Order: sequence, then C-alpha cells, then structure tokens
Amino acid sequence: MPQLSCHSPVGDITIHEWDGAIVSLDWGWGSLQEPSPLLKEAKCQLEAYFDGDLKTFDLPLAPGGTSFFTRLWRRLMDIPYGEVVTYGRLAAELGSHARAVGMACARNPIPILIPCHRVVARDGRLAGYSGDGGLETKAFLLRLEGAGEAEDLRLPL
Repeated sequence: MPQLSCHSPVGDITIHEWDGAIVSLDWGWGSLQEPSPLLKEAKCQLEAYFDGDLKTFDLPLAPGGTSFFTRLWRRLMDIPYGEVVTYGRLAAELGSHARAVGMACARNPIPILIPCHRVVARDGRLAGYSGDGGLETKAFLLRLEGAGEAEDLRLPL
C-alpha cells in the first residue's frame, strides 16, 4: 500500500493510499515511503491546512467501516472549518446515541481529513481524541481553525 510521511505541528503523520483514495492517516513515520501523485497532493493540502491557508480538503477518501461509521464520517466532513458540534447533536441527527458517535469518532481511520476533532461534549468540554497527543492535539487543531481560544477549549477536569 503506497504511503507517504510528513512532519506536522502535531507530530509526524503517515498517509496511506489504496486504489486511488486515501484510506488512513496514522501518527508516526511509516517504514515504507512510496509517494504517489495522490499522496503528494494530500501532503501539500495538509501542509496548507497547518499553515492556515486551507479550510476544506479536496481528496478522494475511502475509510473502511460499518454503514453507521461511514454515515457519521460523511457528516463530520460537513462540519465547517472552525466550528464544533456535540456528540449528542450528531447522535440525534443520525438516530443514534452519543456513545456510538464517540466510538465512531475514535475509530476514524483518517483523522484531520475527516475532522472528528470538531466534535465536543454537551458542555463544550473536549472529550476524547484518538490521535497522538490526545486532547492536547484536538485542542491544537481547534485553535488552529479558530474554534476557540485556550480558555474556551475546556479540557476535562
């Protein structure tokens, strides 16, 4: 599976491609570097995002998961840059439960590109993030997008 790693403000990340689509983004440096035109474009878009110059990714994504997970991940991509939505609101929209939404966010194979970091708890607290650095990484991504200042992004007590 072609992959390409790059440095980012949230640590090294590796992007994986399969059959012409991005299938995962992992923290850490991949052992095999097989850049493809799509992976090079993904790296350029990620760099522009971290520089504050890109608000919407335009890449073919193919995350593998259940039909519920896939529906949720599509919905996450509709959350505008710099905005947040609660787990409960997403659950209500999808006819599910907040815990199920949290589980689907935790299993998101393409974080950042599928912005699960834009989902917060009912009281505005940051709750869970599967990426390296956990909640600190989630807070960094939200601050990068202007979703809140440090005092607005409440980490759990």
